Amino acid sequence: MTQEELLPLLLRKEERAFTLLYDMYSKSLFSVITNLIKDHEEAEDVLQEVFVKIWKNIETYNQSKGRLYTWMLNITRNAAIDKLRSKGYNNSQKNLSSDNFVHLLDDSNKLTNRIDSIGLREFVNKLKPKCIQLIDLLFFKGFTQQEASEELSIPLGTVKTQNRMCMNDLRNFLKI
Repeated sequence: MTQEELLPLLLRKEERAFTLLYDMYSKSLFSVITNLIKDHEEAEDVLQEVFVKIWKNIETYNQSKGRLYTWMLNITRNAAIDKLRSKGYNNSQKNLSSDNFVHLLDDSNKLTNRIDSIGLREFVNKLKPKCIQLIDLLFFKGFTQQEASEELSIPLGTVKTQNRMCMNDLRNFLKI
């Protein structure tokens, strides 16, 4: 089933539409979440929250502004970042055992493999080095533009401008 066929079912709140939506997109959305949230159970909770948000807010999706999948990715990324910034999540991460840190070394390889598996690495590597660094911070590590500004020691306005230019370059490579 295509996104265009699924959308009317979602808008009519047909029960099978939720199942179809979950079957079609849960793996890719979960991958986005696990790039930011390493705890598997927390990531599953965020995924559940994401699908509830999508279901409840499907009327706010506007086809003229972009694809359904892109809209869902934004909801997913924002929910994962919100979880990372939440007080409860931060408190739960304070007393981690050293076993939790062993996997951090593998995470960069896993991220690279995930990006490669969807073919994005080829396009990102065509960008200027400053774009690669900025995209890594903003989209793969979940930094805010302010945090990226501080990390890169450049003004916030420059981060915003460079982000816009880098995204335009990436769109051109992807021909979107």
